[in-house]
Amino acid sequence: MGLLTFAVAAAGAAGAVAVTPALIAAAGFTATGIAAGSVAASMMSSAALANGGGVAAGSVVAVLQSIGAAGLSTTGTAAMASAGGAIGTAIGLLL
Repeated sequence: MGLLTFAVAAAGAAGAVAVTPALIAAAGFTATGIAAGSVAASMMSSAALANGGGVAAGSVVAVLQSIGAAGLSTTGTAAMASAGGAIGTAIGLLL
């Protein structure tokens, strides 16, 4: 693994950590709740219909709203950095 691959992997890790909360917020999972008319609102509606009116704890919608409200946890940050680094490494190896 060369220096370029390492640099692209590091950029991928940092980029994934930086971009993930912004993408989640753009989908409508915000610090003040789910934004009306957003993708998040549609997901919440579907989840509630499937679960008899409520959104199950630990579901995708619940986890994304938690991230939107509080940001990534330490574990979430590590997971995003790992995924971004892996993608960066793959790209770096192709360069």
